[in-house]
Amino acid sequence: MSFIKAKEHLEKYELDSKIKEFDTSSATVKEAAIALNCKEAEIAKTLSFLVSDKPILIVSAGNRKIDNAKYKSKFNEKAKMLKSDDVETFIGHKVGGVCPFGINDDVDVYLDISLKDFDTVYPACGSSNSAVKLTIKELEDASNYKEWIDVCKIIEEG
Repeated sequence: MSFIKAKEHLEKYELDSKIKEFDTSSATVKEAAIALNCKEAEIAKTLSFLVSDKPILIVSAGNRKIDNAKYKSKFNEKAKMLKSDDVETFIGHKVGGVCPFGINDDVDVYLDISLKDFDTVYPACGSSNSAVKLTIKELEDASNYKEWIDVCKIIEEG
């Protein structure tokens, strides 16, 4: 059902033809990068939080994680990720397929500036075996984002 909601949302922007479905899981950044044969950084991962008891999504490059100090500076509270059991209720998609398309009406979407390192990125598309290849402009348009923010830092390897 989530995949259908995301696809119907992308149809409004004539982007549904860019959706890819896989025979294998693309639920994690690593799995998605393997399925798409791209760098992990090019995966646009979507993280779910509560800010003042309101659900938000932050979409960032796959090689980034939340920088707690930057997050607190932006939202005036400590980062509080949604529990996996609550994600579908608050957002409209299950963990592994969370994306900014076809989400519940009360969810604000923020795009992290880490995405600007790329011409195209690959967010999920509502299921744990799908993605969509989008330019940054297409992501901006289709996500109905609230604003660009800087709340992430690069994941240190090793």
